[in-house]
Amino acid sequence: MNNPATDIRALLAAGNVVLGPMAGITEAPFRAICKRMGAGLTFTEMVSATGLHYNPDSRVSRSLLTFAAEEVPCAVQLFGANPAIMAEQAAGIVERYGADVAAIDINMGCPVTKVVAKGEGSALMREPALAAEVVSAIVSAVRVPVTVKFRSGWDAESVNAVEFARAMEAAGASAVTVHGRTRDQFYHGKADWDVIASVKAAVDVPVIGSGDIFSADDVVAMLERTGVDAVMVARGAQGNPWIFAQARALIDAGERLAPPTAFERIDIALEHAAALVAFAGEERFARMRKHVGWYISGVPGATYVRARVNEAPTYADLVALLAEYREWLGSRRAE
Repeated sequence: MNNPATDIRALLAAGNVVLGPMAGITEAPFRAICKRMGAGLTFTEMVSATGLHYNPDSRVSRSLLTFAAEEVPCAVQLFGANPAIMAEQAAGIVERYGADVAAIDINMGCPVTKVVAKGEGSALMREPALAAEVVSAIVSAVRVPVTVKFRSGWDAESVNAVEFARAMEAAGASAVTVHGRTRDQFYHGKADWDVIASVKAAVDVPVIGSGDIFSADDVVAMLERTGVDAVMVARGAQGNPWIFAQARALIDAGERLAPPTAFERIDIALEHAAALVAFAGEERFARMRKHVGWYISGVPGATYVRARVNEAPTYADLVALLAEYREWLGSRRAE
């Protein structure tokens, strides 16, 4: 039988720049693009274990548990605070999806009020005994690595990431991911990489660092400054899946890849849109609007095009608009 801790260590060693889970953003089509660009591991959007328990056939939950062939194995991120339900749903996911599941990741870092109000997400950082019980229950229920993602602490007065990491390791976690902000910070202010380094020094399991990673240079800087085993890219990948290729080139060969051209940005937006429609249905094409805005950020004419994209009534209109934009950029370059 494989050792889960060895499995996750090997996965991270093979690809130490990973795509983090982002609700409403990291659907399977986007994850597949990031994987192709060099992401070593991808994570699903966070999935409610309670939602799966009470509504197992929910279209929303099942869509969150759909993987792209190009990305597997993929880590599944669950959130919840009931150890029995979390273990039950983790076991069901592993049984149903088998080798497609690289790990079960437990979300103990989400700062959103409606999640925290139920004692889930980052609220578990104030309940380390319950958090450890959740981890232990899942570890006993599955034979894949169980990982935990959490923050530096609840607020500036209760930074407990080191103690929390040790507790998660003792409960059986095979790896931990630390986001260097407190729950009170949400995504504001600066991520504290020193806290991440302290966690790395305190535990034996692999540590993934997260927070303020927006370029290949940031990836290398975090690896060097904190000593983490891997770096998680989240918001830095929005509209920029090339960050994974750029980071890999810089890490592996000291090479700086050229940034994507405006045409490459539009082409990947079109590819992403087509994949999203194939995945979710044409009626859900509007999910693509935010991605297009990110892809074309900084490109001449982007403000005008973004406004039109947000008003596009159909997928066909979106495609036509991007094709027109590409043609306009081409004529502009020819002048």
